[in-house]
Amino acid sequence: METTTVSVRTGRRERVHDLTGEAGRFVAGRGDGLLSVFVPHATAGIAILELGSGSDEDLLAALAELLPADDRWRHAHGSPGHGRSHVMPAFLPPSLTVPVLDGRLALGTWQSVALVDLNVDNQDRTVRFSFLAG
Repeated sequence: METTTVSVRTGRRERVHDLTGEAGRFVAGRGDGLLSVFVPHATAGIAILELGSGSDEDLLAALAELLPADDRWRHAHGSPGHGRSHVMPAFLPPSLTVPVLDGRLALGTWQSVALVDLNVDNQDRTVRFSFLAG
């Protein structure tokens, strides 16, 4: 297995960050296999969705409705609603696997790999890419 990490600065706002280019560069020339994308944080997730067409904003809006940033959360340190960031990975898990064929991500036409981060208190994230040759 081959692995690397990338650093992502998400800033002080909720964010959907496109990882597709970095993931594609990592698997380029590696043949067939599986790419694991993992974020080792308790308050972030990884998703496959269409980006740049409004879907990323729609996802953040849906998460805001599902997991409001208010004082209902028992996990209550940090910014208001911080506890929701700890619940989000149950809906958007911290990892996923993408097939790789001939050194290219086998994603659908409109699919992208994205880091989803609601935690405005932690603006630096690490994402691990691991390639398992087939």
